[in-house]
Amino acid sequence: MSWQRPAPRLDAENRAFWTGGAEGKLFITRCDDCGRFTHPPREICRHCQSEAVAPFAVPGTGRVDTFTINHQPWTSDMEVPFVIARVALDEAPGVYLTTNIVGCPVENVDVDDRVRVVFEEQEGIWFPLFEKAVG
Repeated sequence: MSWQRPAPRLDAENRAFWTGGAEGKLFITRCDDCGRFTHPPREICRHCQSEAVAPFAVPGTGRVDTFTINHQPWTSDMEVPFVIARVALDEAPGVYLTTNIVGCPVENVDVDDRVRVVFEEQEGIWFPLFEKAVG
């Protein structure tokens, strides 16, 4: 997609998530005490309220949990149609990312498709998008 995505405001809690793509890594906040993941990033664990949370690199693979195809061009330079999907991450139980499926025709996307993360950089922000996994 060529349109400019709205940029998030970076802070201490979310910086690793939005910039990890520079290293090819998808960082999800993980609690060192209970081992569970929290997304969006927070300064305390939403499960046990521990402050021992830190960014943790996950493999960036998952499956399409649900999706829709957007046909509305919200800006003049937005290419449509495109897929908006909710992706369940493999090794971060309970974490779902709302994202786009890229690199294939929209009609080739289906629920339970295996996907992997790819990153799109815009002005220092690395947006995690997903493409269908091969094999």
